[in-house]
Amino acid sequence: MDGMSGLSLSKIAFGCDGFDDLRARLAARMALGEPIVLSTRYMPKRAEEMVGGSLYWISQHRFGLRQPLLGFSEIEGGRCGIVLAPTLIEVEPRPHRAHQGWRYLSVEDAPKDMPQGGAEGDQIPVGLHAELAAMGLL
Repeated sequence: MDGMSGLSLSKIAFGCDGFDDLRARLAARMALGEPIVLSTRYMPKRAEEMVGGSLYWISQHRFGLRQPLLGFSEIEGGRCGIVLAPTLIEVEPRPHRAHQGWRYLSVEDAPKDMPQGGAEGDQIPVGLHAELAAMGLL
């Protein structure tokens, strides 16, 4: 939704225990300030539509973070590289079923970005936000 083109991707943060773990795994790569390249088997047929969109990360059966999608590249072994900005943006921690690999995600189905700014401590952590939303309190 926020800062997206019409089409994005969703991907499971495989092997991560949650979004804090994902942040930690990506921190060193993001500190370089260079794009992050994820390897996947095939080039998406709709790759051109996704440039300017985002990759939405799923962990523990819910969305939580997104990274702006800069483009695609060919990498060794005939694989495709998903080129991501070295930026993580928190999104509404909406439930989502698990899937293998990546999936297309339309702008209508993508979660909204969490509000930015405010005083430190004003934002609800993603895990707590998900629990409160599940109870109908948000």
